[in-house]
Amino acid sequence: MLSTSSRPWLAPAAPAPVTATVRVPGSKSETNRALVLAALANGPSVITNGLHARDSALMREALRALGVTIEEEDGQWRVIPPARLSGGVTVECGLAGTVMRFVPALAALADGPVRFRGDEQASARPMAPLLGALSDLGAAVRTEGGPGLPFTVTGAPPRVAEGAVAGAGLQGPAGGVVTLDSSTSSQYVSALLLVGARFAGGLDLRHVGPPIPSLPHIAMTVAMLRERGVDVDDSEPDRWRVAPGPVAAADVVVEPDLSNAAPFLAAAAVTGGAVTVRPWPASTLQPGDQIRSVLSAFGADVSHDGGALTVRGRDYLHGIHVDLREASELTPVVAAVAALADSTTRISGVGHVRGHETDRLAALEAELRALGCHVDADRDGLTIHPRLLGGALWHTYADHRMAQAGALLGLVVPDVELEDVTCTDKTMPEFVQLWTAMLADTEAGTDVDRDPRP
Repeated sequence: MLSTSSRPWLAPAAPAPVTATVRVPGSKSETNRALVLAALANGPSVITNGLHARDSALMREALRALGVTIEEEDGQWRVIPPARLSGGVTVECGLAGTVMRFVPALAALADGPVRFRGDEQASARPMAPLLGALSDLGAAVRTEGGPGLPFTVTGAPPRVAEGAVAGAGLQGPAGGVVTLDSSTSSQYVSALLLVGARFAGGLDLRHVGPPIPSLPHIAMTVAMLRERGVDVDDSEPDRWRVAPGPVAAADVVVEPDLSNAAPFLAAAAVTGGAVTVRPWPASTLQPGDQIRSVLSAFGADVSHDGGALTVRGRDYLHGIHVDLREASELTPVVAAVAALADSTTRISGVGHVRGHETDRLAALEAELRALGCHVDADRDGLTIHPRLLGGALWHTYADHRMAQAGALLGLVVPDVELEDVTCTDKTMPEFVQLWTAMLADTEAGTDVDRDPRP
């Protein structure tokens, strides 16, 4: 279960315009995709700069439960896939969406039943479209009284492609055409794409329903599959065809997590300071890269030079209208910035975040109102009318992004206390350390390049 603090954490106020250089840990999205692909590969893979956090630890333990060997040494993970994934095990999902969605697709390849369970809040996260798709592909799915966790997946009997060798050609269920509605999470599509090459007939995946959110995450999945020699045809909208075949082993270096960089960059915008995050990739498929255009729209100066991104705040923040459908994980931090602007902000395209770690729209509406802001949540997003804000207890809902938003507001709003800042362990256990160091460097008038890696 998620750890909790013995008492609330008083968010530190900025002693001056925040000036700092920060390094953030590896991308959770890229780390967990790399781990899954390494578990399916035709040989050992090495992952460098993988995220050390609760979500990635849960993924590593889930893969180990399925028979994957993961050796950790000198900041690298050597992943050795088994001849076939093992069943007869229980996987702990915590609140990790990638674990509760990606690993059930892997379980369709295992040699026995795999039971999935998670934190109390995890049972509310939508799962039905993925479980229905796995059932259509031949896996047996048994739920336990609800549409989500806990549940058990038992794979269909494997089929072996002609000339198969252990770890390279051993195939799972027949595969073929499957249709689902992925409008509540792009992770359903990514989960099936990751395993599609191991189906004897490959995969022809079709989305039917409202638009899919966070499409860059699907693009990331497709790119990582192609880097490992998997043939993926995504030329037709809302359709992905994956040819059967091996997944090549690959050594990868994980990019820094750009969504986790967002609150640090936003700190410059809300205090009129200057924060640099390095390294920042020249090109990336991470949705968190959109924080650049969002902060620029609010009025900050944003520059990318020499592999680093710098945000410089001005003496104002203007309200904006922004569609965050493709980068919805930024919603809490963007909402916090909006509450400090000089006019109304409209955040749209994020209705699906009601099914994230918590109902983020309802949570943001409640917590910003408690500080004195006028906020209206609807099916598609938030409308934020800034008001003079005052301190209050900021509930975090076991949600790392809510904690980051509360810490950001605490820079300029006195007496903001976070109910539980330890929920940032989910993707960034060093968050408090880096946040307080950023402010200590600001107070001392220094600009220290701190590396968060253990």
